[in-house]
Amino acid sequence: MNLKNRILSLAAGLMIVASIATWAAYQQLSDNLIERWGKQVAEIQVHYDSARLLQSLEREIALARQMARSQALLALARTPDGPLIKAAAIGEMESFRNNFRDHSYFVAFLSNGHYYYNNTSNDYQGQQFRYTLDPNEPDDAWFYRLIDEGRDFHLNVNPDTNLGVTKLWIDVLMRNKENVIVGMVGTGLNLDDFLKDIVDTGQQGITTLFVDLNGAIQLYRDRNYIDFATIIKPEGQKSTIDLLFDSADDKRQILDMLASLKDTSHTVESRFVTVNGRKHLAGAAFLPAIGWYEVTLIDLSTLLPKTHLWPLIAVFSASLLITLAAFHLVVQFRILSPVLRLGAAVNQVRRGNFDLPPLAKPGNEIGLLAADFEEMTRTLKHSRDELEQKIAERTTDLHSLARVDSLTGLCNRRSLDEILEVEIQRASRRSAGFGVIWLDIDHFKVINDSLGHQTGDEVLCQTALWLQESLRPYDQPGRWGGDEFMVVLSPCDHNILRFLSERLRQTVERESANGSLPITVSVGAYLCQPGDSAKTILHEADQALYQAKAGGRNTVFITNKDHQILG
Repeated sequence: MNLKNRILSLAAGLMIVASIATWAAYQQLSDNLIERWGKQVAEIQVHYDSARLLQSLEREIALARQMARSQALLALARTPDGPLIKAAAIGEMESFRNNFRDHSYFVAFLSNGHYYYNNTSNDYQGQQFRYTLDPNEPDDAWFYRLIDEGRDFHLNVNPDTNLGVTKLWIDVLMRNKENVIVGMVGTGLNLDDFLKDIVDTGQQGITTLFVDLNGAIQLYRDRNYIDFATIIKPEGQKSTIDLLFDSADDKRQILDMLASLKDTSHTVESRFVTVNGRKHLAGAAFLPAIGWYEVTLIDLSTLLPKTHLWPLIAVFSASLLITLAAFHLVVQFRILSPVLRLGAAVNQVRRGNFDLPPLAKPGNEIGLLAADFEEMTRTLKHSRDELEQKIAERTTDLHSLARVDSLTGLCNRRSLDEILEVEIQRASRRSAGFGVIWLDIDHFKVINDSLGHQTGDEVLCQTALWLQESLRPYDQPGRWGGDEFMVVLSPCDHNILRFLSERLRQTVERESANGSLPITVSVGAYLCQPGDSAKTILHEADQALYQAKAGGRNTVFITNKDHQILG
């Protein structure tokens, strides 16, 4: 990566780090902002919904309490069989019916179980006595349960199977002057209309519900969750608020929150919960006037989505881009342009080209650096030239040491191995054989022992010269080791191999006879074929040499792959 990209990457990295930090801060701040705002909205919404519910119920509750104190109804409770008393009581009931919002009422007496009712359309005019309550009848259990509990006031959502209606019932106990319970009066509100007006307001992201002291759902936009006839249901069979939440922790926290609110009226508490996989803020308050809890669920992502705050992110991002562009222009003209030219020169030198064009030398630190670099380049070029010359010389020397026998000047064993491998591959490619001659000096050990190693070395060197004189220019002789020599002949056939082998033997015998120390050599030769390995070739040549020595020395023995004696 060049300097420009590095500087820009550094700047971009800093910008990215700043952006990530800012984004994290934005996330945290937006979450905190939305949470605080949500809690305020939840508190306002809870108070608002509570006020709307109480406003709808307080008048009806007051009328029901007034009805429970009616002397005409108390008289009928004392004397249920008096015709005049009964007529006066029914007249009182109808008077209250006209005042109730739903224009309906019910009156139930404990002593005889008589149940009176009339509805909005006055369908039961003259027949207000509808039926008799039975303590053994499950549908009538609500009445006796409320009587047993002794609560003067109660709200419940209950279907009346005898009347075929489902309403939000306001139940108020009737007590005589001795404070003994003698019956119950009340009115009902149409459940669907009440849910539409108070609960299902159509506000996006806001869900309102009301639950009783046990957490049983009394009012909710989805009727399937409403716990009808709560008063007569055992615990565990009620449709409670915890059914709305996904996790067990949320369920426990909501129930604990409701329990803590019971003794703290006019207080709103809130918790974050998950409903249908979405995060909600649940706000709740206890309404002591009716003995219910009001719970508001606010879907913050719907009510205040974070996308509303994205313009701030756009402004911040634009500011970052403008800052980065300005930084780029400053760095480009003040630093990068001269440094990049110097960097190009460095790359040129790195590739081995020391012929640099003149570098710009502004009057600053970069100019001084450019001048120093040019001087350094000249020095490097001179040093490189000297080093290359020395390396070439040393390479030649090393090659000679590695592949040339230091005594005779012929190829050494390592070089012969390499030559042999090359010829094996060539024979395989061309499907043509080549020859290998292996010879050693007869009785060389006697020469060394009797005349000394110096004489022996002279014999080896002289033999090497006679080998070179006897061979073709492209044949490759070498010293295998000790007094053994090897010659690789290529191209070669049987006749050439026999001819050159014999000429080598004769030359050594003849030339040495003219000197002070006559010597002879034993020659073993092998005609190699395509597919022969180095191991096979060396073995066969060695066996041929052995046969030459066994034949009385100063002889030539030639063989091939089929062990045929060729000459």
